[in-house]
Amino acid sequence: MTISTKALTLGLICAASIAFAKEGVQNPVVKTRMDTMGVIRVNTAVLGDMAAGKAAFDPAKATEAAAALAAAASTIPQVFAPEETDPVSEALPDIWMMPDEFSTKAETLYKAAQSLDTASLDGVKAGMGAVGGACKSCHETFRMKQN
Repeated sequence: MTISTKALTLGLICAASIAFAKEGVQNPVVKTRMDTMGVIRVNTAVLGDMAAGKAAFDPAKATEAAAALAAAASTIPQVFAPEETDPVSEALPDIWMMPDEFSTKAETLYKAAQSLDTASLDGVKAGMGAVGGACKSCHETFRMKQN
């Protein structure tokens, strides 16, 4: 990752800390993790809405969303490296019990975001399956089940 990409990622995560803060988070390490996942969620939604026809396709916005998604995904292993907990965290302890598998799943998301073809709607549609699959695979293993 280049210095400019790192700066972009840090900026996105810092900006997201206000926008995506989950109620009641006490641990700043967990808050950073949640903010990172919030950046991923928002940018996946931008791309997903375009792919589903819920939003007009805009190649510039798609490129921006894919870059932000990839940048945030690239930081997942680092932001989850400290084994920290918080009552509102949805992270399972398996993250730290199976760090290689966790990192591999994060890398899969990063590669899927990196390879998204944002030049056309068909490219975004084709790439979102890999992005969604990467998210689902990781959440099934490493995230508490939602009610």
